[in-house]
Amino acid sequence: MAKIRLEGLTKRFGSVVAVNALDLEIQQGELVAFLGPSGCGKTTTLRMVAGFEQPTAGTIFFNDKDITQLPPESRNTGMVFQNYALFPHMTVYGNVAFGLEMRKVAKEEIRTRVANILAKVQLSGLEERYPRQLSGGQQQRTALARVLVLNPAVLLLDEPLANLDAKLREEMRFYIRTLQQEFGITTIYVTHDQSEALVMADRIAVMHNGVLQQLDEPEAIYRRPSSAWVADFIGLSNLVPGHVRHREHDRIVVDTPAGALVCLNSKGQVGQHHEEVLVCVRPESIHIYDGTAPLSNPGDSDQNRFSAVVHQRAYLGNLVDYRVRVTDKVTLRVQASPVRTYAEGEDVQLSFAAAEAWPIPKEGG
Repeated sequence: MAKIRLEGLTKRFGSVVAVNALDLEIQQGELVAFLGPSGCGKTTTLRMVAGFEQPTAGTIFFNDKDITQLPPESRNTGMVFQNYALFPHMTVYGNVAFGLEMRKVAKEEIRTRVANILAKVQLSGLEERYPRQLSGGQQQRTALARVLVLNPAVLLLDEPLANLDAKLREEMRFYIRTLQQEFGITTIYVTHDQSEALVMADRIAVMHNGVLQQLDEPEAIYRRPSSAWVADFIGLSNLVPGHVRHREHDRIVVDTPAGALVCLNSKGQVGQHHEEVLVCVRPESIHIYDGTAPLSNPGDSDQNRFSAVVHQRAYLGNLVDYRVRVTDKVTLRVQASPVRTYAEGEDVQLSFAAAEAWPIPKEGG
């Protein structure tokens, strides 16, 4: 296993800066997902770590050893590509054994190691099949086995589930995560799929325009986005503009077109009087009530409470997705259980806890 450290890593293609001064450290045995839209620099970063692209500037360390100038074959990394890159003329056994044969490993050891790894990835009995005779999931596991049999210090995965159907992709998320934890291998996982990153990663590195926007654990990324861009990219968010009225310990009061909103501000990112902010609250964090019910004294669970009108709704089976108009300037998205539904045009009340609202500096957008 290796600890990875990237210092000032930069890659330019002519006038285009694909990766801009990236600083990042990945611990031994950790799985970090590089998440972002197409063209954000995540795959370019992965290819620099693998040695397939040479940085314009910056340094790559494995266990404090500078490997920036080493060729790919000298880095002890294993890479699984989006298209798996299996040899079509070789059987499953031949594909998995290929790397060991290139390293002049003894034939008996090759047979033992291939058998062991095929058992690990649940491909025993399929040794003589060719890639064209395998399902998408079996091809993906063959590609994983071909890498893992070499005992690499670092595993690099470039959108390995992109070619699978939705149901199989969901199953393989948990399979790869379990396998990675069993081997304890340091892993970089590149994806544009938020669900994959949230399910699989120890930490997520969110990238945009070649710049690292936020690095944190999945729950923190989702519940406490550091900028409007991250909040908008990860899941669904309501972003309500306002001005800070005052700060109370770990909370602030923000004047918005929807009224005064109380927000958690535990890290103290904002809080200057009259500072412009965006109040971020997730649709599932907002409770919706019958509009005829009397307003109760708000407790911590519903410190922000106000009247509204259902503007639109969409029934999605396991939930109902509402657009609820609070004022002419503020419409909030609310996702709630279908047990009690509300019609378009119906008066309702909305509430959410201060701990579910998060202020973001306006310039963060």
